[in-house]
Amino acid sequence: MTVERADKLDILVKGEGHGKVPIDDSNLVVFGVKTAFKHAGQEMPPLRFKCHNRIPFARGLGSSSAGIVAGLLAGLVLSGHSLPVWGHETFLNMACEIEGHPDNVAPAIYGGIQLGMHTGERWLSSRVSYPHGLQAIVFIPESIGETKVARAVLPETLTYEEAVHNISRACFLVNSMNNGDFSALRFATQDKLHQPQRAAQFPHMEPVIQAALDAGAHCAYLSGAGPSILALTSSAAGDVFTQRAEERNEKAVADAMAKAAEAIGTPGRIFITEPTQRGAHVLSALPAFSDKGRIHLFREAGEV
Repeated sequence: MTVERADKLDILVKGEGHGKVPIDDSNLVVFGVKTAFKHAGQEMPPLRFKCHNRIPFARGLGSSSAGIVAGLLAGLVLSGHSLPVWGHETFLNMACEIEGHPDNVAPAIYGGIQLGMHTGERWLSSRVSYPHGLQAIVFIPESIGETKVARAVLPETLTYEEAVHNISRACFLVNSMNNGDFSALRFATQDKLHQPQRAAQFPHMEPVIQAALDAGAHCAYLSGAGPSILALTSSAAGDVFTQRAEERNEKAVADAMAKAAEAIGTPGRIFITEPTQRGAHVLSALPAFSDKGRIHLFREAGEV
């Protein structure tokens, strides 16, 4: 995304959501920029936005959070405003005020796998370690899944058994990631709070999850509020990109997920990707943040 000063508000969108996402001040990127300027005590000037969207929207992949965080970051840079982080996480809390929760804005800001909770006073995040070589295979249906509709099917109350079921598995999930014990992930991602309730809305969910597990995925589950399905795999050892074909199974898992979805008439796309420890960041800014004659910023290999 590129944001620059202009004579009037102008939004150019390419990629995912082209022709569908709003191109006025209701756009979440614009709203994020406007919020940052407001926090800086300034009015947002006329700006031109050039957005190349790579995250399919309304698929349970956090596209709204990515837009909010990108807008906030751009607004902070353009307004020249800085925020306290240690002990405050003001950026995170600003994003949560817009999104309503830290589930996706925290990893969008910090990268990696993040935990989030509200202390009663503010939102708090914590990074979860995960082993090298973790890969994510995502099945993204062509049909969208509105978060509001998906949330409407959730129960207002839970039984003790349901609460204990998910609390115990959440503990195992974090511990498995920290220890690199992938054998427990199949059980650690089992759920009783939202997946069973959304099975009717997403008939492809259970067949695609089961196909991923049968093909050798460590785990598979509904991504966010759906309809995308995410499976995790890993290499046998070392760098996944140096492994021999027989030591990797991400393609077999991807093929199995695609075939299962096709069998029940749910067209979609498959992406093979991996987590990144780097969250939202500025690629370039004019004027630059620092004097490169005195401070060296490493951007890419071989470039200073």
